[in-house]
Amino acid sequence: MLKGLDPRLTADVLYALRAMGHGDMLILADSNFPAESLARQTVVGDLLRMDNLTSAQAAEAVLSVLPLDTFVDDFAARMEIVGKPDEIAPVQAEVQAMIDAAEGKSRPMIGIERFAFYEVAKQAFAVIQTGERRFYGCFMFRKGVIAPDA
Repeated sequence: MLKGLDPRLTADVLYALRAMGHGDMLILADSNFPAESLARQTVVGDLLRMDNLTSAQAAEAVLSVLPLDTFVDDFAARMEIVGKPDEIAPVQAEVQAMIDAAEGKSRPMIGIERFAFYEVAKQAFAVIQTGERRFYGCFMFRKGVIAPDA
C-alpha cells in the first residue's frame, strides 16, 4: 500500500498511467468489449484489468491520478448506443459524474460510434477492462498535463 493512492489502482495500471504522455489515450472498457484483441494493438500491448469494479469505480480511481487534457474537446468520450447516439446510458451518466468531480466542473464527454470507438482503441496507449456488465460502459480518456509550481 502507498499513501495517497487509490488502492483500486494496480501496479500495472499505475505504470501505464505514469508512462502515458500528453495527448495519449486510455480506454476503460466494460466486460463485453473485445479488450484482449484490441489491447494487443496498443502501445502497452497487453490488456490491463480492474476486475470487480464498475466503470464508474474504475474511472474514479483512474481520474484520482490522471489529469484530463484541457486543450481539446475530445478529452473524454463514451461509446454511443447503437441507433441512439444522443442517449446517455446510466453507466455513462455515472462516469460523467466522476469526470465532473475530478475536473471540478461539468465537461461533457463526446460520443463515438461503436465501430469508430474500436478504431480509437487500437490507437490508444492502453486498454483497461473493468468488471462492468452493463452495456456501453466503454470510455476513452485523453491524458493532460500537470502545470509546474508557480
